Amino acid sequence: MVASLTGFTRRRLRNGSIVALAAALLVATTHLAETTLHDTRFVTGWMLFALIAGLALFDLRRRIPVMPLGSASAWEQVHIYAGWFAVAVFLTHTGFGLPDGPFETALWLPFLLVAISGAVGIWLNRVLPRRMRDHGARELYDRIATRRAEIAAEAQALAIASARDTASVTIADYYHKELSAYFQRPRNALSHLTGYHGHLRRQLQQIRSLHRYVDATGRDTLDRLCALVQAKDDLDYQYAAQVALRLWLFVHVPLAHALLVLMVVHAVLAHAFQVGP
Repeated sequence: MVASLTGFTRRRLRNGSIVALAAALLVATTHLAETTLHDTRFVTGWMLFALIAGLALFDLRRRIPVMPLGSASAWEQVHIYAGWFAVAVFLTHTGFGLPDGPFETALWLPFLLVAISGAVGIWLNRVLPRRMRDHGARELYDRIATRRAEIAAEAQALAIASARDTASVTIADYYHKELSAYFQRPRNALSHLTGYHGHLRRQLQQIRSLHRYVDATGRDTLDRLCALVQAKDDLDYQYAAQVALRLWLFVHVPLAHALLVLMVVHAVLAHAFQVGP
């Protein structure tokens, strides 16, 4: 584990250093060219277009995994670090300034959104899969609703049995008031994504506090309800994480494609009028 972590850290530092060096050389070269009255905006503009077009190919690689185009993990690494370099090219191309016109703004904002959504995607894909391993066996997205229904049915059966087989309705009443709705649909998505577990601790504490009101059989039932609540919470985490990963793609990929189209229009106009952004 230590060796693999060290290797990963070393690879990340190496790739990050390469991107930082390339960005520094780009800025220095551009500045030197501009001091000699050379307009570098066409060069950096086409460089940026080539990078964005290349980055868009990652989505193609993801959609056709059977094609012999290299491993997905290698493409992902290239995509990430090329994306950071694209940010440096963009800043150089725009002179590290804000847009000063409607069309420039129409290009600047989509790039900013693509860059931000890309950074968010890096975090999501780095953190959520690792956390999902700590929340039970990973469920296929299409199986989550079925598994949730199975857990809900077992919890309901326990509540009904406790009222039928004992002289106490304590568990049945608590289930009806606090747990029936909880088991029916996903809950606490934001808490799951931020890593907050207070809602689960409170729920389990409330269930365990009923131990003093029931007999040994009732306590066994409450312990099983605690296990079902934990299983439902793990399932909710799986659902929240998988939805977040899917929604991120529905934001990042269309934005990147729209940006590519806008860049084509921008390139045509720039060459037609021989003006930069």
